[in-house]
Amino acid sequence: MGYELGAGGQGRLGSYFAEIGVALNNKTRRASFALYAMGLLGSAERKSAEPIAATTCADEATCEPIHHRLLRFLRDSPWSDGEVRRLAARHAIEAMTEHEPLRTWVIDDTGFLKQGKHSVGVQRQYTGSAGKTANCQVAVSLSVATRSAHVPIDFALYLPESWTSDPVRRQECKIPDDVVFRTKLDLALEMITRAVDDKVPGDVLLADSGYGDSHEFRETVRILGFDYAVGIHAPTTMWRLDARERCHGEALSARAIGEALGIKAFRHVTWRDGTAPAPKGKLRSRFAFCRVKVAHDDGTDRASREPVWLIVEWPEGEASPTKYALTTLRRSMSKKQIVRLLKERYRTERVYQEMKGELGLDHFEGRSFPGWHHHVSVALCCYAFVIGERMRHFPPAAGRRSAARADALAA
Repeated sequence: MGYELGAGGQGRLGSYFAEIGVALNNKTRRASFALYAMGLLGSAERKSAEPIAATTCADEATCEPIHHRLLRFLRDSPWSDGEVRRLAARHAIEAMTEHEPLRTWVIDDTGFLKQGKHSVGVQRQYTGSAGKTANCQVAVSLSVATRSAHVPIDFALYLPESWTSDPVRRQECKIPDDVVFRTKLDLALEMITRAVDDKVPGDVLLADSGYGDSHEFRETVRILGFDYAVGIHAPTTMWRLDARERCHGEALSARAIGEALGIKAFRHVTWRDGTAPAPKGKLRSRFAFCRVKVAHDDGTDRASREPVWLIVEWPEGEASPTKYALTTLRRSMSKKQIVRLLKERYRTERVYQEMKGELGLDHFEGRSFPGWHHHVSVALCCYAFVIGERMRHFPPAAGRRSAARADALAA
């Protein structure tokens, strides 16, 4: 990500690095962080320790020591990922909330394709990034978003039981003793709880069906004080509610309810402009809303369960509805407002692509657990700075008039 920073931008970058340097608490670590971060922000095609070292010096004799210094910084240096990530989040959030309120948090996961079997957490597993089962690592992320900006603030590497139960692998990849098997749902809730403790602003949690299908996840999110708008799979069962929000009839699947509503219940909603010229560039689809109570089997009486909206999407050209979601967002909100919030989740994939393609998020070539998290922390710091600069140069009012210019800042 090549930057042409003026004197003001260089000063802001220096101040930002100095603030992070306080958390690193060591002169050598501060220097290594700056070197590695500038490598991620630079224009090199490959952004791992060795090519970053190669771009900083002309002769091989100097390059090798720098390479080893960066490896030690990532693999062995005992700095706190949590502290550094908090500073990065604060930097981005301050820039974002100067123009718009920050309402939504987004839980999602992404894959890091790998060769071989030795990178920590790698195995053949499904990743939405590739849309298939592949040899990869999978990480869960927490992002925060305003109407026009979106930034990840935390990542956690998913470790399959084949890794957490293998003492040889644990030792080889320096997996800490207190790291035990956690599901992706567990990792997501741990990140949400940390962000709540850090007083990150926001009051609506978005997630796809991998998380939204879990009633434990939904209920924990509510206990933590959030509304949610989460995807669910079509077979999820629920009771429809009458005008007084009483259950009637048998529990039906989301698919059955969507089909029973009929095409006349669906209305077109446009949630934002796309990149193509209008009107084709407008992102729109057909949606229907229905009040329901979910019929999960947790022993609670259905009368005491919270009423929620079932949102059914039926895109043009499809023979039947294709997407389903549940939300606790209040009934006083317009349907368009609810759809717009729900659709903010889909920007996460674009952020993943940008961080991988421009900041080397998936370029880490080491095998260790600490090294992976340190690399990701530096990438998060870099992206937080990118977001801060975007908001400074292209605030939302101007950005809507010239989205292409805003994207070009990070090109």
